[in-house]
Amino acid sequence: MVFFRSVAVLSKLRSRLAQQSTSLGSVRWLQIQSASDLDLHSQLKDLIPEQQERLKKLKAENGKVQLGNITVDMVIGGMRGMTGLLWETSLLDPDEGIRFRGLSIPECQKLLPAASPGGEPLPEGLLWLLLTGKVPSKEQVDSLSKELHSRSKVPDHVYKAINALPPTAHPMTQFTTGVMALQVESEFQKAYDKGLSKAKFWEPTYEDSMNLIARLPVVASFVYRRIYKEGQIIPADSSLDYGANFSHVLGYDDPKMMELMRLYVTIHSDHEGGNVSAHTAHLVGSALSDPYLSFAAALNGLAGPLHGLANQEVLLWIKSLVEECGENITTEQLKDYIWKTLNSGKVVPGYGHGVLRKTDPRYTCQREFALKHLPDDPLFQLVSKLYEVVPPILTHLGKVKNPWPNVDAHSGVLLNHFGLSEARYYTVLFGVSRSIGIGSQLIWDRALGLPLERPKSVTMEWLENYCKKAA
Repeated sequence: MVFFRSVAVLSKLRSRLAQQSTSLGSVRWLQIQSASDLDLHSQLKDLIPEQQERLKKLKAENGKVQLGNITVDMVIGGMRGMTGLLWETSLLDPDEGIRFRGLSIPECQKLLPAASPGGEPLPEGLLWLLLTGKVPSKEQVDSLSKELHSRSKVPDHVYKAINALPPTAHPMTQFTTGVMALQVESEFQKAYDKGLSKAKFWEPTYEDSMNLIARLPVVASFVYRRIYKEGQIIPADSSLDYGANFSHVLGYDDPKMMELMRLYVTIHSDHEGGNVSAHTAHLVGSALSDPYLSFAAALNGLAGPLHGLANQEVLLWIKSLVEECGENITTEQLKDYIWKTLNSGKVVPGYGHGVLRKTDPRYTCQREFALKHLPDDPLFQLVSKLYEVVPPILTHLGKVKNPWPNVDAHSGVLLNHFGLSEARYYTVLFGVSRSIGIGSQLIWDRALGLPLERPKSVTMEWLENYCKKAA
């Protein structure tokens, strides 16, 4: 789709775009920016009026166009399949997977700036893409890295709030507590209390979102080091990019681990607006709750076993499999263990998805990373074997719409390989990543003036009577 006006094509990336002309043919709005436009805030200030008019025209000319029929199954089944949210930063296709502003994950890997040639995309580049709809230059990404670092100082009261909890508290509980403690400094709340015009709501929302994104790795690493490393804190390194510095403050300086963290943060950042964490942030934000309150609510949704906590469950399940069957697991032993899991009333963690109907592209790119950097890792080899064995079994059951692996099926074994083996902590990593997508969309929610979310609910009696009349 056409998103923004054309701008100058960066000459040094022109050849890369030409090589990708076939795969990017449908992404006609794709733009590469001039390296001189380094300030992200000023970029948004120029883009927002255009998009406000675009939304106003869409509503005026097409507001009564129907998007489909709502069925009783959808109402009872958690609104699954209903088209009911505006979410600009990404779109999820059941067969193709996620696209960030029109770009697939492989396209992002090829087009977004990396720390080194052929490396994984820098998360700052994706943040720029989600906010502007444009592929940034390396200079713009470097500038954004410096800006995020300048915003990353965490007040002392945040550490005190986390330290008030017992170290045995779940990492997500401690992480969310830290986010709530950060809320004390909300620029949106201060501006709203002073009577800020609605037309300017996006600006303090931008400040809060950028501050939140910048500070989360510091808070997350504090939680990690507090629980697992006797509270020994590692200072940030301002010379490192966002993903590499996150790996560093956690205590992992292997260049391959830093590459993994860049990839991890990028691919976990956004997954359209209907998943629990994204939808929760959008819902709470629609009440004009500031980004800290909205994101803390999102984290509480992410902490659920049916959402972000699944990445924890996958590694624990794999390790229990190895513990029971040994490392040299035969295909028959693997099948028996899978059936044992299913027959006990549990699911095979890491398989299935609420929307996707094919293998998750986020799984695929992590598999490619493993084949490149750790092909002989025993747990990776087991994950590969599961990929061959689990889908046919789930298909045989006849109850599973998507028997294929999702993003959670792979991430744990990669982290474990580089030493980050504490599975209970994995959802915190997910949370840091998801802030990029949620923060970007909250800014656009306020820029576009999206209203309070208030869907209609009905009772079972209402449904029964409606169906009788419709019969």
